[in-house]
Amino acid sequence: MKATCFMGRNSVKVEEVPDPKILNASDVIVKVSSTAICGSDLHLVDGYIPTMMRGDILGHEFMGEVVEAGSKVKTLKSGDRVVVPFDIACGVCGPCQNEAYSLCENSNPNAWMAASMWGHAGAGAFGYSHLTGGYAGGQAEYVRVPFADVGPLKVPDGMTDEQVLFLGDIFPTGYMGAEMCDIKPGDVIAVWGCGPVGQFAIASAYLLGAERVIAIDRFPYRLKMAREKAGAETINYEEMDVLDTLKEMTGGRGPDACIDAVGMEAHGHGPMWIYDRAMQAARVETDRGTALRESIMACRNGGTVSIIGVYGGFMDKFPIGSIMNRSLTIKSGQCHVQRYMHPLLERIQNGEIDPTFVITHTLPLDDAPHGYDIFKNKLEECEKVILKPN
Repeated sequence: MKATCFMGRNSVKVEEVPDPKILNASDVIVKVSSTAICGSDLHLVDGYIPTMMRGDILGHEFMGEVVEAGSKVKTLKSGDRVVVPFDIACGVCGPCQNEAYSLCENSNPNAWMAASMWGHAGAGAFGYSHLTGGYAGGQAEYVRVPFADVGPLKVPDGMTDEQVLFLGDIFPTGYMGAEMCDIKPGDVIAVWGCGPVGQFAIASAYLLGAERVIAIDRFPYRLKMAREKAGAETINYEEMDVLDTLKEMTGGRGPDACIDAVGMEAHGHGPMWIYDRAMQAARVETDRGTALRESIMACRNGGTVSIIGVYGGFMDKFPIGSIMNRSLTIKSGQCHVQRYMHPLLERIQNGEIDPTFVITHTLPLDDAPHGYDIFKNKLEECEKVILKPN
């Protein structure tokens, strides 16, 4: 089959690789109909997430048709159309029983590796380095899906791939980011990053009752989407000082909660930005902290900072003093996708949100390298790329 493979730093190719096989009686094989390129994939390709190996199959947002099911699979059969969460969960361990699926204790065969870096391991994940199990990803014609009774969501008849594909990652991630803000009527929420996850965080904040959402980015087309499609007020951080502007927009208090939807490759300007670039390039720190530092400093006293942008390791100049002295609450995590899939599917079916608004490019799988190029380098006003393998 064909698959999008990591071939080294800044190198992606579509290669012929062996077809996946059932390895466990709880597996299914999915023939992929749609898959997507995610901002998290760029962290891998850019070389900031360790343990990637040449030939690893990328991609953790995908859906398709079940073509083979293991003997112990009870909920799925050949012909079922499913969307698959990026995190792999067993369904029976303590975290899974508490719906903390991204912390599954049984799905990461390389837990020792992740624990050596982070203290403890999280769940396995599709297409996301050997720290999370080394599972083959979904930017391929076929994928093996373990624990198939726990993860995949059956797609209702009549719904398009584009309507449901993002239930596997970016819509639940944005929603969880807003949910962690504990939004109350009248709240003002600020969102750093107007990529696809940021757009869903904006939309989700409104779904959860925010009065105002303010979005921060530097690309005009992303800011336009945040205004026109998600309903946010916007700040271009290259044109105005973010902290001063947020104070002015909130009567000097600052936002009630701040969402970092950027993560480890945040951009910025000024001396701190130059410092971060140099430190990351020298591999002295893994994560550029511009967006996170700014969201902490901007948040009102006693507010919440919600972190859904991906961070991989270590950050310098972390403002712990601001957090402690101003009673801020920090909430974070890889999304527990399975917890949100059914409720968000209902919101889509009820017409509360149309997730397709973030899609700007649809390409055949063979054009994946081009998709990565335009997405990474913000060419052609690229917001979200869908790949069609079959």
